[in-house]
Amino acid sequence: MKIWVSGGWGLVGSNVVRVFERHGGEVRWPSRVDVNVTDRRAVRRDVEAFAPDAIVHCAILNDPVALLNDRRAAWDGYVGATRNVVGAANAVGAHVVLVSTDWVFDGTQSGATEDEPPNPINVYGFLKAASELVVLERAARGTVARIAGVSGVHWMREDLPRLQDAGLGYLCVSVVQALRAGRRFAVWESPEINCIATPTMAGDAAELMWRVVHGGVEGVLHCVGGESVDRVTLARRTAEAFGLDPGMIDVDPLSAGGGAMRIPYDTSLDGSATAERLGVELPDLDTMLARLREDMAEKA
Repeated sequence: MKIWVSGGWGLVGSNVVRVFERHGGEVRWPSRVDVNVTDRRAVRRDVEAFAPDAIVHCAILNDPVALLNDRRAAWDGYVGATRNVVGAANAVGAHVVLVSTDWVFDGTQSGATEDEPPNPINVYGFLKAASELVVLERAARGTVARIAGVSGVHWMREDLPRLQDAGLGYLCVSVVQALRAGRRFAVWESPEINCIATPTMAGDAAELMWRVVHGGVEGVLHCVGGESVDRVTLARRTAEAFGLDPGMIDVDPLSAGGGAMRIPYDTSLDGSATAERLGVELPDLDTMLARLREDMAEKA
């Protein structure tokens, strides 16, 4: 199977590349220089030359400032890019998988299921929800793979983009690195940020996406873990799973949350329908953290 991956240099994309290659897939993941996903002709030319069986679209404009201040760049980086990828996929008969997010919900829909209508409250969630519609309405064969609170090993770079943010992403690895270095770690907590979610290890999400493309599964899926948790508990359980001292974790009650962007508080997802469709059991947090230990040891 041939798979074309956009954003293969990112946290999720690097895990998609690694997992798909381990399953024997022939993967192409062009760099930003080689193919800018906002350039329709460049995307079409590269995809047609490679002729993939599937496309996994991970690339985004990962710049909160630009999302707020440059509406054209934001639209092109999400909705426009998704249109380009879907158009190229349809041209070669490929199955397209869009990596989406729990932030398509407003933070009040605890345990949202795959068929819950999106209700985003910020520009990122809006752009992802709009991109989902592009896939669901335009792709001849399309899947929306929502992920949440993503952590894991970044296989294309040594450091993470940031230690933590208004979501739960990056938190687990950052906690481990800080505590191993003998530093205390302050976990943010505020009603103005994302404090409850369904953590996902990037490698686990990639494994589910492999099942999606291998089985030709379409529609909306929640490619997440099987256990929802708040961010302080996640940090402490991460410390315990790595044999580190959870007493080294502090709680920082932020007075200001996500800045100019409203942030959904509880974006926990129910992935039971996805698990049934893919024939898997979604991993609990202890299982995911054990896999994270293995990946971090392999990369060290």
